[in-house]
Amino acid sequence: MKLVTAVIKPFKLDEVREALSAIGVQGITVSEVKGFGRQKGHTELYRGTEYVIDFLPKTKIEIAIDDALLDSAIEAISAAAKSGKIGDGKIFVTPLEQAIRIRTGEYGPDAL
Repeated sequence: MKLVTAVIKPFKLDEVREALSAIGVQGITVSEVKGFGRQKGHTELYRGTEYVIDFLPKTKIEIAIDDALLDSAIEAISAAAKSGKIGDGKIFVTPLEQAIRIRTGEYGPDAL
């Protein structure tokens, strides 16, 4: 089992969710986050005053997934979130030692 964490542009969330649903991913966790990478933020003009926006709004998606779906999930996220411009995001994959479904007490891949 793996934990896939993707940080993407907020307006790409629906496309990513649909792509993941199409390959059989049953559940995701979504958080609104802020951060920056190579983009380093930007400046905006509001009522004649210039403001520096250091942290840009992003969406973080977390998916606990069986190893069999891992490559498909990475491809689906990459294809759906890609705009070809800076700030498209990142995907991180970490090992997931255990998963437990609270309602039924199922362990491991059965809990996913």
